[in-house]
Amino acid sequence: MLSLADVQAARAHVEEVARRTPLERSRTFSELTGADVHLKLETFQRTGAFKIRGAANRIATLSPTEREAGVVTASAGNHAQGVALAATRADVDSTIVMPEYAPVSKVKATRGYGGEVVLHGIDYEEAQARAHEIEAAEDRTYVHAFDDETVMAGQGTIGLEIVEDCPELDTVVVPIGGGGLIAGIATAIAGKLDDVRVIGVQAAGAASAAQSLASGRVESIDRVDTIADGIATRSVGETPFEVIQERVDEVVTVSDTEIAHALTLLLERSKVLVEGAGAVPLAAILAEAFEYEDGETIVAALCGGNIDMNRLTTVVMRGLIEMGRYLKVKMALKDRPGELERVAGIVSEHGANVYAVHHDRTSRDVAVNAAELEVEMETHDAEHAAAIVASLEADGYEVDVLA
Repeated sequence: MLSLADVQAARAHVEEVARRTPLERSRTFSELTGADVHLKLETFQRTGAFKIRGAANRIATLSPTEREAGVVTASAGNHAQGVALAATRADVDSTIVMPEYAPVSKVKATRGYGGEVVLHGIDYEEAQARAHEIEAAEDRTYVHAFDDETVMAGQGTIGLEIVEDCPELDTVVVPIGGGGLIAGIATAIAGKLDDVRVIGVQAAGAASAAQSLASGRVESIDRVDTIADGIATRSVGETPFEVIQERVDEVVTVSDTEIAHALTLLLERSKVLVEGAGAVPLAAILAEAFEYEDGETIVAALCGGNIDMNRLTTVVMRGLIEMGRYLKVKMALKDRPGELERVAGIVSEHGANVYAVHHDRTSRDVAVNAAELEVEMETHDAEHAAAIVASLEADGYEVDVLA
Protein backbone atom coordinates (compact mmCIF):
# COMPACT_ATOMS: atom_id res chain seq x y z
CA MET A 1 0.00 0.00 0.00
CA LEU A 2 1.06 3.59 -0.66
CA SER A 3 3.36 4.86 2.10
CA LEU A 4 4.49 8.16 3.56
CA ALA A 5 7.94 7.43 2.14
CA ASP A 6 6.43 7.25 -1.37
CA VAL A 7 4.82 10.66 -0.92
CA GLN A 8 8.00 12.18 0.46
CA ALA A 9 10.02 10.75 -2.44
CA ALA A 10 7.54 12.31 -4.90
CA ARG A 11 8.07 15.76 -3.47
CA ALA A 12 11.32 16.47 -5.30
CA HIS A 13 9.75 15.61 -8.66
CA VAL A 14 6.62 17.63 -7.92
CA GLU A 15 8.51 20.72 -6.80
CA GLU A 16 10.30 20.88 -10.16
CA VAL A 17 7.00 21.56 -11.91
CA ALA A 18 4.23 22.44 -9.44
CA ARG A 19 3.79 25.32 -7.02
CA ARG A 20 3.38 25.16 -3.27
CA THR A 21 -0.13 26.55 -2.89
CA PRO A 22 -1.35 28.71 0.02
CA LEU A 23 -3.47 27.57 2.94
CA GLU A 24 -5.54 30.38 4.44
CA ARG A 25 -7.99 30.63 7.31
CA SER A 26 -11.43 31.83 6.24
CA ARG A 27 -13.06 34.15 8.76
CA THR A 28 -16.25 34.13 6.68
CA PHE A 29 -16.74 30.38 6.65
CA SER A 30 -15.55 30.02 10.22
CA GLU A 31 -18.29 32.42 11.31
CA LEU A 32 -20.91 30.71 9.14
CA THR A 33 -20.15 27.23 10.48
CA GLY A 34 -18.74 27.73 13.97
CA ALA A 35 -15.69 25.67 13.00
CA ASP A 36 -12.18 26.99 12.37
CA VAL A 37 -12.22 26.66 8.58
CA HIS A 38 -9.07 26.82 6.47
CA LEU A 39 -8.91 26.64 2.66
CA LYS A 40 -6.13 24.80 0.81
CA LEU A 41 -6.07 26.88 -2.35
CA GLU A 42 -4.96 24.36 -4.94
CA THR A 43 -6.98 26.51 -7.34
CA PHE A 44 -3.81 28.63 -7.60
CA GLN A 45 -1.79 25.66 -8.83
CA ARG A 46 -0.19 25.63 -12.28
CA THR A 47 -2.84 24.43 -14.76
CA GLY A 48 -5.42 25.49 -12.16
CA ALA A 49 -5.68 22.11 -10.41
CA PHE A 50 -3.81 19.53 -8.32
CA LYS A 51 -3.41 17.03 -11.16
CA ILE A 52 -0.05 18.47 -12.22
CA ARG A 53 1.47 16.96 -9.06
CA GLY A 54 0.69 13.33 -9.86
CA ALA A 55 1.45 13.80 -13.54
CA ALA A 56 4.84 15.35 -12.78
CA ASN A 57 5.79 12.45 -10.52
CA ARG A 58 4.70 9.83 -13.07
CA ILE A 59 6.49 11.48 -15.99
CA ALA A 60 9.66 11.80 -13.91
CA THR A 61 9.72 8.03 -13.32
CA LEU A 62 9.50 7.02 -17.02
CA SER A 63 12.32 4.90 -18.37
CA PRO A 64 14.32 6.18 -21.38
CA THR A 65 12.41 3.81 -23.66
CA GLU A 66 9.07 4.99 -22.30
CA ARG A 67 10.06 8.62 -22.70
CA GLU A 68 10.94 8.02 -26.35
CA ALA A 69 7.61 6.32 -27.10
CA GLY A 70 5.55 9.01 -25.39
CA VAL A 71 2.53 8.85 -23.10
CA VAL A 72 -1.23 8.69 -23.46
CA THR A 73 -4.00 9.33 -20.97
CA ALA A 74 -7.72 9.96 -20.61
CA SER A 75 -9.21 12.83 -18.65
CA ALA A 76 -12.23 15.06 -18.26
CA GLY A 77 -9.86 18.03 -18.15
CA ASN A 78 -7.59 18.65 -15.19
CA HIS A 79 -5.46 15.51 -15.46
CA ALA A 80 -5.25 16.23 -19.19
CA GLN A 81 -3.67 19.61 -18.54
CA GLY A 82 -1.33 18.21 -15.90
CA VAL A 83 -0.03 15.46 -18.15
CA ALA A 84 0.30 17.80 -21.12
CA LEU A 85 2.35 20.35 -19.19
CA ALA A 86 4.51 17.83 -17.31
CA ALA A 87 5.21 15.91 -20.50
CA THR A 88 6.04 19.02 -22.50
CA ARG A 89 8.44 20.24 -19.81
CA ALA A 90 10.15 16.83 -19.87
CA ASP A 91 10.26 16.78 -23.70
CA VAL A 92 7.90 13.79 -23.83
CA ASP A 93 5.18 13.52 -26.49
CA SER A 94 1.65 13.28 -25.07
CA THR A 95 -1.74 12.28 -26.48
CA ILE A 96 -4.78 13.11 -24.37
CA VAL A 97 -8.21 11.57 -24.93
CA MET A 98 -11.03 13.71 -23.54
CA PRO A 99 -14.82 13.17 -23.58
CA GLU A 100 -16.58 14.90 -26.44
CA TYR A 101 -18.46 17.09 -23.96
CA ALA A 102 -15.40 18.12 -21.93
CA PRO A 103 -15.46 21.84 -21.07
CA VAL A 104 -14.14 23.87 -23.98
CA SER A 105 -11.80 25.83 -21.71
CA LYS A 106 -10.10 22.61 -20.55
CA VAL A 107 -9.72 21.30 -24.09
CA LYS A 108 -8.10 24.54 -25.24
CA ALA A 109 -5.82 24.68 -22.21
CA THR A 110 -4.65 21.09 -22.77
CA ARG A 111 -3.73 21.87 -26.34
CA GLY A 112 -2.04 25.04 -25.16
CA TYR A 113 0.19 23.01 -22.81
CA GLY A 114 1.40 20.94 -25.75
CA GLY A 115 -0.80 17.85 -25.65
CA GLU A 116 -2.42 16.33 -28.74
CA VAL A 117 -6.12 16.15 -27.90
CA VAL A 118 -8.43 13.41 -29.15
CA LEU A 119 -12.14 13.89 -28.37
CA HIS A 120 -13.98 10.61 -27.88
CA GLY A 121 -16.96 9.26 -25.94
CA ILE A 122 -19.58 10.76 -23.67
CA ASP A 123 -17.66 10.40 -20.40
CA TYR A 124 -14.34 9.50 -18.80
CA GLU A 125 -14.82 5.72 -19.13
CA GLU A 126 -15.39 5.87 -22.89
CA ALA A 127 -12.44 8.25 -23.32
CA GLN A 128 -10.29 5.86 -21.28
CA ALA A 129 -11.19 2.92 -23.51
CA ARG A 130 -10.03 4.88 -26.57
CA ALA A 131 -6.81 5.89 -24.79
CA HIS A 132 -5.99 2.23 -24.11
CA GLU A 133 -6.48 1.50 -27.82
CA ILE A 134 -3.93 4.19 -28.63
CA GLU A 135 -1.62 2.82 -25.93
CA ALA A 136 -1.62 -0.60 -27.60
CA ALA A 137 -1.37 0.68 -31.17
CA GLU A 138 1.48 3.16 -30.54
CA ASP A 139 3.27 1.45 -27.61
CA ARG A 140 2.81 4.52 -25.43
CA THR A 141 2.81 4.51 -21.63
CA TYR A 142 -0.62 5.03 -20.13
CA VAL A 143 -0.64 7.62 -17.35
CA HIS A 144 -3.68 6.82 -15.26
CA ALA A 145 -5.53 9.73 -13.70
CA PHE A 146 -5.83 8.06 -10.29
CA ASP A 147 -5.30 4.27 -10.25
CA ASP A 148 -1.50 4.48 -10.04
CA GLU A 149 0.60 4.65 -6.86
CA THR A 150 3.11 7.04 -8.45
CA VAL A 151 0.31 9.44 -9.37
CA MET A 152 -1.26 9.04 -5.92
CA ALA A 153 2.08 9.83 -4.28
CA GLY A 154 2.35 13.04 -6.27
CA GLN A 155 -1.13 14.14 -5.20
CA GLY A 156 -0.19 13.31 -1.60
CA THR A 157 2.30 16.17 -1.52
CA ILE A 158 -0.73 18.39 -0.87
CA GLY A 159 -1.11 16.54 2.44
CA LEU A 160 2.48 17.28 3.38
CA GLU A 161 1.89 20.99 2.78
CA ILE A 162 -1.35 20.95 4.80
CA VAL A 163 0.39 19.34 7.78
CA GLU A 164 3.25 21.84 7.66
CA ASP A 165 0.98 24.88 7.32
CA CYS A 166 -1.74 23.74 9.75
CA PRO A 167 -0.26 21.34 12.34
CA GLU A 168 -3.27 21.93 14.64
CA LEU A 169 -5.46 20.21 12.04
CA ASP A 170 -8.43 18.16 13.27
CA THR A 171 -10.20 17.27 10.01
CA VAL A 172 -9.37 17.48 6.33
CA VAL A 173 -12.14 17.36 3.71
CA VAL A 174 -11.22 16.12 0.24
CA PRO A 175 -13.16 15.55 -3.00
CA ILE A 176 -13.35 12.04 -4.43
CA GLY A 177 -13.61 11.17 -8.09
CA GLY A 178 -11.32 8.26 -8.86
CA GLY A 179 -9.80 8.46 -5.39
CA GLY A 180 -6.16 9.26 -6.15
CA LEU A 181 -6.20 12.64 -4.45
CA ILE A 182 -7.75 11.53 -1.17
CA ALA A 183 -5.59 8.39 -1.08
CA GLY A 184 -2.44 10.48 -1.37
CA ILE A 185 -3.53 13.13 1.13
CA ALA A 186 -4.77 10.55 3.65
CA THR A 187 -1.45 8.69 3.42
CA ALA A 188 0.59 11.84 4.00
CA ILE A 189 -1.52 12.99 6.94
CA ALA A 190 -1.72 9.57 8.60
CA GLY A 191 2.05 9.34 8.45
CA LYS A 192 2.56 12.77 10.00
CA LEU A 193 -0.25 13.38 12.51
CA ASP A 194 -2.30 11.26 14.87
CA ASP A 195 -6.06 11.49 15.36
CA VAL A 196 -6.81 13.57 12.25
CA ARG A 197 -10.06 12.73 10.46
CA VAL A 198 -10.09 12.44 6.68
CA ILE A 199 -13.54 13.05 5.17
CA GLY A 200 -14.18 12.27 1.51
CA VAL A 201 -16.89 14.07 -0.46
CA GLN A 202 -18.59 13.04 -3.67
CA ALA A 203 -21.29 14.62 -5.78
CA ALA A 204 -24.58 12.79 -5.23
CA GLY A 205 -24.75 12.17 -8.98
CA ALA A 206 -21.39 10.36 -9.00
CA ALA A 207 -21.29 8.57 -5.66
CA SER A 208 -19.36 5.39 -6.50
CA ALA A 209 -17.01 5.57 -3.49
CA ALA A 210 -19.84 5.76 -0.98
CA GLN A 211 -21.48 2.71 -2.58
CA SER A 212 -18.16 0.86 -2.73
CA LEU A 213 -17.46 1.40 0.96
CA ALA A 214 -20.93 0.17 1.81
CA SER A 215 -20.43 -3.08 -0.12
CA GLY A 216 -16.74 -3.54 0.66
CA ARG A 217 -15.67 -3.73 -2.97
CA VAL A 218 -15.29 -1.31 -5.89
CA GLU A 219 -18.71 -0.62 -7.38
CA SER A 220 -19.34 1.02 -10.74
CA ILE A 221 -22.42 3.14 -11.32
CA ASP A 222 -24.25 3.15 -14.66
CA ARG A 223 -24.05 6.88 -15.28
CA VAL A 224 -22.90 10.12 -13.72
CA ASP A 225 -24.88 13.34 -13.52
CA THR A 226 -23.28 16.32 -11.78
CA ILE A 227 -21.97 19.81 -12.41
CA ALA A 228 -18.72 18.67 -10.77
CA ASP A 229 -17.22 17.26 -13.97
CA GLY A 230 -13.77 16.92 -12.39
CA ILE A 231 -15.02 14.11 -10.13
CA ALA A 232 -17.62 12.65 -12.50
CA THR A 233 -16.28 9.09 -12.65
CA ARG A 234 -18.33 5.90 -12.63
CA SER A 235 -16.06 4.19 -10.11
CA VAL A 236 -13.08 4.73 -7.84
CA GLY A 237 -9.81 3.02 -8.71
CA GLU A 238 -8.90 -0.33 -7.22
CA THR A 239 -5.58 0.95 -5.83
CA PRO A 240 -6.98 4.14 -4.24
CA PHE A 241 -9.91 2.18 -2.83
CA GLU A 242 -7.60 0.06 -0.68
CA VAL A 243 -6.18 3.24 0.85
CA ILE A 244 -9.64 4.79 1.26
CA GLN A 245 -10.84 1.72 3.17
CA GLU A 246 -7.81 1.90 5.45
CA ARG A 247 -7.27 5.61 5.99
CA VAL A 248 -10.47 7.58 5.20
CA ASP A 249 -12.88 7.97 8.09
CA GLU A 250 -16.07 8.80 6.25
CA VAL A 251 -17.40 9.49 2.75
CA VAL A 252 -20.38 11.80 2.30
CA THR A 253 -22.26 13.25 -0.66
CA VAL A 254 -23.54 16.70 -1.59
CA SER A 255 -26.13 17.78 -4.14
CA ASP A 256 -25.48 19.96 -7.17
CA THR A 257 -27.52 22.68 -5.49
CA GLU A 258 -25.22 22.57 -2.45
CA ILE A 259 -22.18 22.62 -4.73
CA ALA A 260 -23.51 25.67 -6.59
CA HIS A 261 -24.20 27.42 -3.28
CA ALA A 262 -20.65 26.82 -2.03
CA LEU A 263 -19.12 27.89 -5.33
CA THR A 264 -21.10 31.13 -5.34
CA LEU A 265 -20.20 31.93 -1.74
CA LEU A 266 -16.50 31.30 -2.39
CA LEU A 267 -16.58 33.64 -5.35
CA GLU A 268 -18.52 36.38 -3.57
CA ARG A 269 -17.07 36.22 -0.06
CA SER A 270 -13.52 34.89 -0.55
CA LYS A 271 -12.93 36.06 -4.14
CA VAL A 272 -11.85 32.51 -5.00
CA LEU A 273 -13.03 30.91 -8.23
CA VAL A 274 -13.40 27.13 -8.09
CA GLU A 275 -14.90 24.53 -10.37
CA GLY A 276 -17.65 22.22 -9.17
CA ALA A 277 -15.21 19.57 -7.94
CA GLY A 278 -13.27 22.23 -6.06
CA ALA A 279 -16.39 23.38 -4.22
CA VAL A 280 -17.54 20.01 -2.86
CA PRO A 281 -15.43 20.04 0.36
CA LEU A 282 -16.82 23.41 1.41
CA ALA A 283 -20.30 22.34 0.31
CA ALA A 284 -20.05 19.38 2.70
CA ILE A 285 -19.01 21.67 5.57
CA LEU A 286 -21.75 24.23 4.92
CA ALA A 287 -24.41 21.54 4.51
CA GLU A 288 -23.18 19.75 7.66
CA ALA A 289 -22.91 16.54 5.65
CA PHE A 290 -20.68 15.21 8.43
CA GLU A 291 -20.60 16.04 12.13
CA TYR A 292 -18.08 18.51 13.51
CA GLU A 293 -17.72 20.50 16.69
CA ASP A 294 -17.58 24.24 17.29
CA GLY A 295 -13.99 25.42 17.01
CA GLU A 296 -12.82 22.27 15.23
CA THR A 297 -9.97 23.02 12.81
CA ILE A 298 -11.09 21.88 9.36
CA VAL A 299 -9.13 22.18 6.13
CA ALA A 300 -11.12 22.07 2.89
CA ALA A 301 -8.99 21.03 -0.08
CA LEU A 302 -10.18 23.21 -2.96
CA CYS A 303 -8.74 21.02 -5.68
CA GLY A 304 -9.28 23.06 -8.84
CA GLY A 305 -10.52 26.24 -10.46
CA ASN A 306 -10.94 25.29 -14.11
CA ILE A 307 -14.59 26.03 -14.69
CA ASP A 308 -15.94 26.79 -18.14
CA MET A 309 -17.32 30.33 -18.33
CA ASN A 310 -20.65 29.19 -19.76
CA ARG A 311 -20.98 26.68 -16.93
CA LEU A 312 -19.99 29.34 -14.41
CA THR A 313 -22.90 31.55 -15.44
CA THR A 314 -25.37 28.71 -14.91
CA VAL A 315 -23.86 27.58 -11.63
CA VAL A 316 -23.72 31.07 -10.14
CA MET A 317 -27.35 31.65 -11.07
CA ARG A 318 -28.26 28.38 -9.33
CA GLY A 319 -26.27 29.52 -6.33
CA LEU A 320 -28.05 32.87 -6.22
CA ILE A 321 -31.42 31.12 -6.37
CA GLU A 322 -30.40 28.86 -3.49
CA MET A 323 -29.35 31.91 -1.46
CA GLY A 324 -32.62 33.72 -2.22
CA ARG A 325 -30.77 36.37 -4.19
CA TYR A 326 -32.68 35.89 -7.46
CA LEU A 327 -36.44 35.60 -7.96
CA LYS A 328 -38.39 34.88 -11.12
CA VAL A 329 -42.18 34.88 -10.97
CA LYS A 330 -45.04 34.47 -13.43
CA MET A 331 -48.61 35.75 -13.02
CA ALA A 332 -51.67 36.69 -15.01
CA LEU A 333 -52.75 40.35 -15.26
CA LYS A 334 -55.94 41.94 -16.42
CA ASP A 335 -55.20 43.42 -19.84
CA ARG A 336 -55.88 47.02 -18.90
CA PRO A 337 -53.86 50.19 -18.30
CA GLY A 338 -52.03 50.46 -15.00
CA GLU A 339 -51.72 46.74 -14.17
CA LEU A 340 -48.01 46.53 -14.98
CA GLU A 341 -47.36 49.70 -12.99
CA ARG A 342 -49.24 48.20 -10.05
CA VAL A 343 -46.96 45.15 -9.99
CA ALA A 344 -43.89 47.33 -10.42
CA GLY A 345 -44.99 49.42 -7.47
CA ILE A 346 -45.19 46.37 -5.19
CA VAL A 347 -41.73 45.23 -6.27
CA SER A 348 -40.37 48.75 -5.80
CA GLU A 349 -41.86 49.05 -2.30
CA HIS A 350 -39.81 46.02 -1.28
CA GLY A 351 -36.61 47.48 -2.72
CA ALA A 352 -36.03 44.72 -5.26
CA ASN A 353 -34.09 45.42 -8.45
CA VAL A 354 -35.79 44.26 -11.66
CA TYR A 355 -33.57 42.42 -14.17
CA ALA A 356 -36.13 41.74 -16.88
CA VAL A 357 -39.85 41.88 -17.65
CA HIS A 358 -41.70 39.80 -20.23
CA HIS A 359 -45.31 40.85 -20.97
CA ASP A 360 -47.24 38.53 -23.31
CA ARG A 361 -50.86 39.04 -24.46
CA THR A 362 -50.77 36.03 -26.82
CA SER A 363 -50.10 33.23 -24.30
CA ARG A 364 -52.60 30.36 -24.50
CA ASP A 365 -52.28 29.90 -20.75
CA VAL A 366 -54.30 33.03 -19.90
CA ALA A 367 -57.76 34.36 -20.73
CA VAL A 368 -58.38 36.47 -23.82
CA ASN A 369 -58.77 39.60 -21.68
CA ALA A 370 -55.58 38.94 -19.72
CA ALA A 371 -51.82 39.01 -20.20
CA GLU A 372 -49.03 36.85 -18.87
CA LEU A 373 -46.25 38.62 -16.97
CA GLU A 374 -42.85 37.24 -16.02
CA VAL A 375 -40.58 39.31 -13.80
CA GLU A 376 -36.95 38.54 -12.93
CA MET A 377 -35.51 40.44 -9.99
CA GLU A 378 -32.56 40.71 -7.63
CA THR A 379 -33.51 40.07 -4.01
CA HIS A 380 -31.63 40.29 -0.72
CA ASP A 381 -32.26 36.81 0.65
CA ALA A 382 -34.92 34.10 0.86
CA GLU A 383 -37.03 36.07 3.36
CA HIS A 384 -37.00 39.12 1.09
CA ALA A 385 -38.09 37.04 -1.89
CA ALA A 386 -40.88 35.41 0.14
CA ALA A 387 -42.11 38.82 1.29
CA ILE A 388 -42.42 40.04 -2.31
CA VAL A 389 -44.38 36.96 -3.33
CA ALA A 390 -46.64 37.36 -0.28
CA SER A 391 -47.37 41.00 -1.12
CA LEU A 392 -48.23 40.16 -4.72
CA GLU A 393 -50.59 37.41 -3.57
CA ALA A 394 -52.14 39.71 -0.97
CA ASP A 395 -52.92 42.12 -3.80
CA GLY A 396 -54.89 39.39 -5.60
CA TYR A 397 -52.34 37.91 -7.98
CA GLU A 398 -51.79 34.17 -8.39
CA VAL A 399 -48.02 33.94 -8.37
CA ASP A 400 -46.06 31.06 -9.85
CA VAL A 401 -42.46 31.10 -8.59
CA LEU A 402 -40.25 29.91 -11.46
CA ALA A 403 -36.87 30.37 -9.72
